[in-house]
Amino acid sequence: MTADGTTDRPAARRPGGRSARVRERVLAATVELVARDGVAGFRYEEVAETAGVHKASVYRNWPDREELVAEALLRYVQELASVADTGDIHRDLVDFLTALAGVLETPFGQSLEKAIQPARNSVTVEALTKALDQRVAALRRRVGTAVERGELPPVDSGFLGEMISGPVHLIVNRGMRSFTREDAERIVGVVLAGIRATARDA
Repeated sequence: MTADGTTDRPAARRPGGRSARVRERVLAATVELVARDGVAGFRYEEVAETAGVHKASVYRNWPDREELVAEALLRYVQELASVADTGDIHRDLVDFLTALAGVLETPFGQSLEKAIQPARNSVTVEALTKALDQRVAALRRRVGTAVERGELPPVDSGFLGEMISGPVHLIVNRGMRSFTREDAERIVGVVLAGIRATARDA
């Protein structure tokens, strides 16, 4: 009770705060270590050391190592779940492919591409599937808008997404050269031209 008769209350906790900062550092450290050692190679002790936090903080928030990798994965690839709408579907798809390649070409992206192959039912694969589902949904919305505006004829957005993203994975996974914006321009140009030509001939 204060002098003016009101009751003392603890100050409201600010959103985020130290706990949020710890989580961000741990997730960033996980990305760094997975990029270096792969999913199977990193240890909680190294995560804590790299993040500059106590090991107990890592164990407490992520009792399962794969759950930690999954959350780091979802945070890291968040940009893949967005497709801009500038009013130009060609440009937006080119930007989309360029961003996709940018993530896949990072050490973290490469480590995950390799790590998920044998692990069909792991939490990591489920997280990757969730991230990809978000990306497909965003692409579907953008393609749907393009169809409504007359930028594209009616088209299966899932098929379009596979047609344009497949070459990105092929070029990146070969590792012989970097994926360029010119690559994205050519891929999108060919696929959209084919879609429009097919619609005219139907």
